[in-house]
Amino acid sequence: MTTTSSQATTPSLLRCLHDVTTAEQALDRLAKRTTGEAQQQAAGTVEQILSQVKDQGDRALIELTERFDRFRPEPLQVAPEQLAQAWEQTGADLRDALELAHRRIQDFHQRQKPQDLEIEGVHGERLGRRWRPVQRAGLYVPGGRAAYPSTVLMNAIPARAAGVERVVMVTPAGPDGQVNPTVLAAAHLAGVHEVYRIGGAQAIAALAFGTETVPNVDVISGPGNLYVTLAKKAVVGQVGIDSLAGPSEVLVIADHTAPVEQVAADLLAQAEHDPLAAAILLTTEQSLADALPAEVERQLQNHPRASICRQSLGDWGLIVVCDSLETCAQLSDRFAPEHLELLVERPQPLADRIINAGAIFIGPWSPEAVGDYLAGPNHTLPTCGTARFSGALCVETFMRHTSMIAFNRAALEATGGAVEQLAQSEGLHSHAHSVRVRLG
Repeated sequence: MTTTSSQATTPSLLRCLHDVTTAEQALDRLAKRTTGEAQQQAAGTVEQILSQVKDQGDRALIELTERFDRFRPEPLQVAPEQLAQAWEQTGADLRDALELAHRRIQDFHQRQKPQDLEIEGVHGERLGRRWRPVQRAGLYVPGGRAAYPSTVLMNAIPARAAGVERVVMVTPAGPDGQVNPTVLAAAHLAGVHEVYRIGGAQAIAALAFGTETVPNVDVISGPGNLYVTLAKKAVVGQVGIDSLAGPSEVLVIADHTAPVEQVAADLLAQAEHDPLAAAILLTTEQSLADALPAEVERQLQNHPRASICRQSLGDWGLIVVCDSLETCAQLSDRFAPEHLELLVERPQPLADRIINAGAIFIGPWSPEAVGDYLAGPNHTLPTCGTARFSGALCVETFMRHTSMIAFNRAALEATGGAVEQLAQSEGLHSHAHSVRVRLG
């Protein structure tokens, strides 16, 4: 990896860097954008909320929802008939889009279901691994700045494909106490019939501990804000979770073939999610880096979420001009992006080269938006560098495996001596004796 000492000055929301060392430092900062004093303060609040819900159940859910979401959730559960009504009242075009997304996501996830493993050993022993679904799954679907029917599908479909018997959804309602009707329609389509209009850390607490109305579950999945994420982190061990998803991010690698309009649109598609979203361009083309800020400004004119985009790009946007696509790949792997777009002349060899990414979007006809909604793979992905060791939400998130061991006498006779030796080396007398007492 080579470096140059120059650094461009770009009078825009997006910083432009040329020095690789400086770029590495900037990417490291972006990966840590959810840490710091704000997280420490939020952790204290989350701890209090979890304790209150654990001790007071429904009463705490009602009081906390009234305090944070400005309505009193009585009853807590959305009436099941409202889900069917929401679907019936959804416009035809949107219903068609939801059904297309459902078919594609379901087809992809049904193919993921793991198979039981059974092998026969040389002495006749049988060994295996058996997969079974958890009994109850809790899905968190965020509200707040926007409604996300896509998140309903991306969480409910793999749970259903896994064979979970009881799927419970929690989602915050608006100040009028109503849950977004498209979210309810998506729940109906995905076969979720149990929806509670609660959000935030208190909803995670309800799913983890259970209340008089909300059942405790075995696994919680779904993204949320900082308070939701910290609550999920706090209840690990009480329940399983999918991941600790942070704010969204995209990294685009582009060469001379990438149209500036597409690059700008794809960066803004992440920036509009959240003020903490990160949008990064790594490019070999100075001309693209030069043209991008003006194109971003052009697309922000009359943008309905312009203020969110500006805050996101101003705080967490970045352009890096690299000397080669290999340098781009090395920087990308260091950052380990949630979404990686490859807008280059030969995208497949570059995709094969990449090591760390939650999802890779290969070529100009694969904008990240298709992954968000209906490509098929799950859109709940590792963020903030965690793609180095984790992957997307999947069917296995809602399953657990059990080891199966069936020895016969011949197998124990053939291996028992080694078991005794190992047990004695660890000073575990009864382990060794449990073999001897069988073999006489």
